[in-house]
Amino acid sequence: MKFYLDTAEVFVPDNEPVEKALSRTTHLCFAAHQDDIEIMAAQPIIECFQQKDKWFTGVVVTDGRGSPRNSLYENYTDDEMRLVRFKEQRKAAIVGEFAAQVMLDIPSKIIKDVSRNEPVDDILKVLRATKPKYVYTHNLADKHDTHVGVALRLITALRRLDPSERPERVVGCEVWRALDWMIDPDKVLMNVSDHENLQAALLGVFDSQIVGGKRYDLASMGRRRANATYFESHGVDATTGLSYAMDMTPLMNDAKKDPAEFTQEFIHRFAQDVKERIGRMS
Repeated sequence: MKFYLDTAEVFVPDNEPVEKALSRTTHLCFAAHQDDIEIMAAQPIIECFQQKDKWFTGVVVTDGRGSPRNSLYENYTDDEMRLVRFKEQRKAAIVGEFAAQVMLDIPSKIIKDVSRNEPVDDILKVLRATKPKYVYTHNLADKHDTHVGVALRLITALRRLDPSERPERVVGCEVWRALDWMIDPDKVLMNVSDHENLQAALLGVFDSQIVGGKRYDLASMGRRRANATYFESHGVDATTGLSYAMDMTPLMNDAKKDPAEFTQEFIHRFAQDVKERIGRMS
């Protein structure tokens, strides 16, 4: 498979031919950086784990060169960090038994430039090779520019597919902004109660980020547990781990929908919920 950059790669943990590995995909995740997949898409990874009829494929869109670093990695160059993060992502794909792990290796500045078509073209190639049933990416209320850029490039690519080629559902997940603020009917609930050991292992392989100064492992597991407890105020916990997502399928199926206005609708419903609750008590 030919991508925009020659340095892009497709890693297949079980050594199946690339075409076969990609075609078995049922759950597909597009993430900005190495470790974003394991933070936001634990539920589909768990759902596909050791299943014969369900396969998870991850796609990391950027090169990971600009990550913060400390301790052991303090003096690593950007190029050295890229190699470390690619290696870590391959480890995660092995631990999670992914169908495949794609790394497009595109600089963040290109992802954030709407005039550049290369990311959209690469994303389209992956979509057509995998034909997934479900697609996961960053939510549009995320506060990281590159995350939002990836989600927007994905939406553009999905709209270019023939309706018969499109997945059943596209959801935007939590990373650099939790979605607990959304009103409950708007939340896509992702139960991550099972395989906590696997979840911890997937997060733990990203040593360059954890030792390098960011405890994404503790923060992600803590957020999932907090979501499970705080989801329902008048009942006992129904899960021990919960992640939230935003259903972005309407943006794929209606090219006239503006992503900013679409996201503002979630915010408006939240604002109305707060206003009405205060009004009832005043």
